[in-house]
Amino acid sequence: MTAIKVRNTRPEDIPELIRLQARVYPDIPAWNRRKVREQLEVFPQGQLVAESEQGLVGGASSLIVMWDDWNESHTWKEITGAGTFDNHTPLGRTLYGAEVFVDPELQGQGIGHLLYNGRRALCRAMNLKRIIACGRLPGYRAHAQDMSVEFYAQKVVWGDFLDPVLSFQLREGFSYCGVIENYLPEDRASCGCASLIVWLNPDYHPERPVTIPEHIAL
Repeated sequence: MTAIKVRNTRPEDIPELIRLQARVYPDIPAWNRRKVREQLEVFPQGQLVAESEQGLVGGASSLIVMWDDWNESHTWKEITGAGTFDNHTPLGRTLYGAEVFVDPELQGQGIGHLLYNGRRALCRAMNLKRIIACGRLPGYRAHAQDMSVEFYAQKVVWGDFLDPVLSFQLREGFSYCGVIENYLPEDRASCGCASLIVWLNPDYHPERPVTIPEHIAL
């Protein structure tokens, strides 16, 4: 595979990015161009793509939130403003991961790791306290008749099960915090559920302000 570069999303990327997302999630409605444009307008630094010589091979999107406003329970549509990122709060201290996806033909080749590195670089550069996300649990449906989603996630954490998403996130240094039900009801593979995960920024300085640089060194 050719070298992969992670960079900020550009307006001209939008059509290709939507086509890639539709291939990754054929059973979940893809974003439309208006919503991706709004994400770029609201928080351009938080929108990333992975690119090879052949074109886009992955994407990641995020916004900043006041986590105390959302930590009890929320859905994807609520916290992301149905994908518009209307809830982006520049004075917040939490980078919220709204989406990550990789070309299905290239998964397992380190592209997801590069996108997660991009998020961590952004978190450090902005002096944010943490990254929080709710990840899909696509391996759960096969076990849904036998156990609760909480027990399934625990068995992934213990190493008894391998989940395509949560196992990867644990390897990326995220900590498992629990399960949110009805997070994305249309995600049938996860039975609508998601795992709540967090990465704490080791370079965070609470006495320093949040910084929003024009460019992030990725």
